[in-house]
Order: sequence, then structure tokens, then C-alpha cells
Amino acid sequence: MQVDLAPLIFELCTIVISAAVLGTLFLYARQPIILAYIASGMLIGPSGLAWIRSSEDITQIGNLGVILLLFLIGLNLQPKKLISLFKESAFITLGTCCFFFTGTLIFALAIQLPLIDALIIAAALMFSSTVIGLKLIPTTTLHHQRVGEMMTSILLMQDILAISVIIFLNIGDGGNSLLLAFVMMLLKFAALCSLAFLGVRHLILPLFRRFDVIQEYSFITTLGWCLFWAELSHQVGLSYESGAFIAGISIAVSRVSQAISVHLKPLREFFLILFFFAIGARMELSGSDFYSLLGVLFGAMLVAIKAWGFSKAFHLANEKPTMIQELSARLSQASEFSFLVVYAAINANLLSMEASMFIQTATMTTFVISTYWVVKRFPTPISIASHLRQD
Repeated sequence: MQVDLAPLIFELCTIVISAAVLGTLFLYARQPIILAYIASGMLIGPSGLAWIRSSEDITQIGNLGVILLLFLIGLNLQPKKLISLFKESAFITLGTCCFFFTGTLIFALAIQLPLIDALIIAAALMFSSTVIGLKLIPTTTLHHQRVGEMMTSILLMQDILAISVIIFLNIGDGGNSLLLAFVMMLLKFAALCSLAFLGVRHLILPLFRRFDVIQEYSFITTLGWCLFWAELSHQVGLSYESGAFIAGISIAVSRVSQAISVHLKPLREFFLILFFFAIGARMELSGSDFYSLLGVLFGAMLVAIKAWGFSKAFHLANEKPTMIQELSARLSQASEFSFLVVYAAINANLLSMEASMFIQTATMTTFVISTYWVVKRFPTPISIASHLRQD
């Protein structure tokens, strides 16, 4: 049976062309190019011109960018260093998440949303965006400076918490308690880590020592290692991103990890374009209502709340004032996991459409405001100003 690839090819061509055109216009207007990708999704997606009739396939393809992003982060983190960073950032991560959860819950109840909706909204909006946070930080800062190390550890801990929230929402009627589900998740994560490190030691490193003169082999083998653990992680009930990160950090002990990181960067960029396009395409503008407007209002408030909350937490942790200011800005948005929480909650019949639109519009608003703030004030790979542009 022959598969018709024409629709998918048409969609990919349309997305790339529209992203290039809007990207050019946004750069001429001195605006962050990430917003051009989101705007192109809103323009030609299902709620706009409908040239792309469904965003689901593009969302799945775009998620490869997130998988590769987490894999590259793992490639640049030594396991001992990661454990040390987790110990340092645990107080900040848990403290700020509790603060943001409480503040969002109070606002949601104040606008008379049901308690279940308010709890899910608070859980969805308490995290920061791994993709935007790491996309907007220069590589040298990410891997070699305190700002990058601290931000990475906080975002990874938040990702683990976000995955836990999604797992809780997906728990069926089998009688398992939330505590048991969380313990099982940790056990699965530990088991995958152990197997990955054994695999690298007894399989990947010997192969690299034998065939390391062939760069193409190192590239395809490492990419295969990433996708294998991403899929295995998904099959055992964790996320693709968790598996990719495990694969990356397991192979970080090899000297080839830095070279692979450089080779994978363009591939990651392409899929992240699709990821941000899908975010815009999934915005159902035709369904906007009063709660959508409240979501925009709260999104603007949330950026300020998160910046203030992180600032206080970093101050209590005795971090440097200049680092506090930059990190607070870079972590001031909501997370792409907000959309996944919405999806899981709707599938479980726990979330109303009003609450869903509130979360989506609030998240998008934080993306826009936070991105503007970071690009205009701090070094990023996409800054218009030459003195702030660092890759």
C-alpha cells in the first residue's frame, strides 16, 4: 500500500516558507524570531488561514526538537556535576514552585473557576519553559558559567515535577495511589539510568574506540542512542524527553560528546521551528472568551510574579546580584508543559474549556513578554543588537 506523502511535504514546505517570510519581517522590525515562528502557526494554522488543517502531526514532529534539546543538555553535563547542581537548586526549585502554585490558585479561585480547574491551572503554570530558557541562552553561558548551570538544574528538576503532574492526571481507576505512581516513576527513571550507563560502558564506548575515525558513524550511532532511550522511556510510562536526557548524560563521559553536540545543533534548530509553529497553530483564537482575556492579564502578571519569586529565592541562596537579575528574567515564563497538562487533564475529563483557554492564553502571553525582556536586556543567540548576540 503506497503512502501519500504529498500533504505532509506540502505542510512542511508551507511552514518553513511562512517562518522564513515572517522571520524576515520580525527581524526588520527588530523583534525576536521565536515570536515569528509562533505567529506563523497562528496565521496559517487551523484557527487562521487553515493552510495547515491539523497541528497534531506537526506537534509530534516538532517534539523531536525538544527531545534533541534535552539530549544535548545531557551531553554537556557530567553526572557528578548534575547531582551537585540538583542539591544546590532543590530548595530554589521546590520553594518557587510552591509559591507560584499558591499565587495562581488564589487568582483562579478569585475569578470563580471551580476548585478542580483552579488546581490544574496552578499546577500547569508553576513551571518555567525549558525550551525557551535554553534556546535564549548562549552556549558558552549554558555550559561553562554559573548562570547556565543553575538554570539547567532548575529547569530539569521542574521537568521531573511536570512529568509527575502529567502522570498523576493520567492515572486510571486501577486503584494505584498517587504516592505509588510517583515512587514507580522514580524507580523507572533510576532503572533506565543504570541500564543506559551500563550500555555506554560496555557497548557504545567500545564501538567509538573502534570506529571513531568515521565521523558519520559517531553521529548516527549517538543519534540512534538518543532516540532508542527516548522511545524506551515513553514505553515504560515516562516522557520522551526524560529518555533523551538520560541518553545524553550517559554518553557525556565520552570525549566524542562535544563533537556530537556541535553536529546535532542544526538538526535541533529545524525541529524547534516546528515546535514553536505548533504552539501557535494550537491556539484556538475563535474560541476566545472572557477567560481568555483574563488569561492574557494573568500571563502579564505571572511574568512579574515569577521574576520576583525567583529573585527572592536566589537572594536567600546568596547568589550574585548580577546573576539574580539575569536568571529571574530568563525563568519568568510559563512552560511548554502547560499545554501537555491541558491535554492530559482534558483526556481525563478534569478540565473545562474555559480553564483550558485560560492556561493557553496565559502561557502564550508569558512566552511573548519574557522573550522580549530577555532578548532586549541579556545576551542571546538571536539578539538584534550585536553586543548582545552570542551563540
